[in-house]
Amino acid sequence: MKICFFGGYDPLYPRNAVLREGLRRNGAEVVECRAPGREKFWLRYPRLFLRGLAAARRADVVFVPEFRQKDVPLARLISAWTGRLLVHDPLASRYETKILDWRRNPPSSVEAWWNLAIDRWAFGMPGLVLADTATHAEYFRSRFGLEPLRTAVVPVGYDDRLFSPLGAEKRERTGEFTVLFVGSFLPLHGVDSIVRAAAIVGRKDRSVVFRLVGDGQTRPAAAALAKDLSADNIRFDGWSRLEDLPGRIGRADVCLGIFGRTEKTARVVPHKIFQALGMGRPVVTARTPAAEEFFRHREHLFFCDPPGPVSLAEAVLELKADSGLRAAIGGNGLDLVRSRYATQPLGRRLLDVLERRFRPPKGGRR
Repeated sequence: MKICFFGGYDPLYPRNAVLREGLRRNGAEVVECRAPGREKFWLRYPRLFLRGLAAARRADVVFVPEFRQKDVPLARLISAWTGRLLVHDPLASRYETKILDWRRNPPSSVEAWWNLAIDRWAFGMPGLVLADTATHAEYFRSRFGLEPLRTAVVPVGYDDRLFSPLGAEKRERTGEFTVLFVGSFLPLHGVDSIVRAAAIVGRKDRSVVFRLVGDGQTRPAAAALAKDLSADNIRFDGWSRLEDLPGRIGRADVCLGIFGRTEKTARVVPHKIFQALGMGRPVVTARTPAAEEFFRHREHLFFCDPPGPVSLAEAVLELKADSGLRAAIGGNGLDLVRSRYATQPLGRRLLDVLERRFRPPKGGRR
């Protein structure tokens, strides 16, 4: 099978990088038709249209990766013109992300209407829409009226070329017990809960240090909260290059997932969780319907329940006190993600979906 990745996607973004490599490892041919995503559509569309026609003729499927809802109408035109099948992997709704989660504009605004309109086009046009969890797939179906057969679940997983347990055992011991968060400080990450948990832990054990890597929307508020709570066991480390993250994860004793209180938090399992597990590190994250699709408490990772800060603080202190539990969770989590959510098994999962739904009939293409 040949798959054309189409649109203004970022080739380094983990989601599509993992899927492209996974497809190749399973014998599929990947054709790329890409233009800079920051270009305005009237510049991007003409370039993509001509190149997309040629690329689609060499493929069985036109595949629009994450966050490229605006490229779906052009991809639909090309797929219809060439008789190829269209798949979209949105990863998230624009309306939910920008309006409900980030709260950039009120739901009554023109911007909200426009983002919802884009979503409706992007979810309504493809023959198949991917979701990263079953919970998210159900949201897409109910929100945009999709039939069940037009959705499929492919978890985000992780890139095992970059995130590997090799060398993680040789971590330098500094006397600190490091709790690591990596992210762009989105509301769904719940960094305020992490800061409050750090303050609780700091009053009980001064050797525990929380390192928060990244930047974004909620970072100023998190820094102000840390100051108000006198949580001097928190280090705001700023952005880190993707290739430097394995080293940071490998030096951590415990890694953190997400702890937000938004509706979206309950539907996603982000890259950071799979990446940390892929390096054999124990992970603590909020108990959500999405996370419970893949993992079991105290076996593959450690779930927190409300109230988040108190539960997170208790989890960190328990894991610090029990090295055997840390090792067991880290080892079990690694075994699980390596067998199901690494590059090769995820590529196989996607290819199975495509072959099952879209295999061309004998004697010609659909």
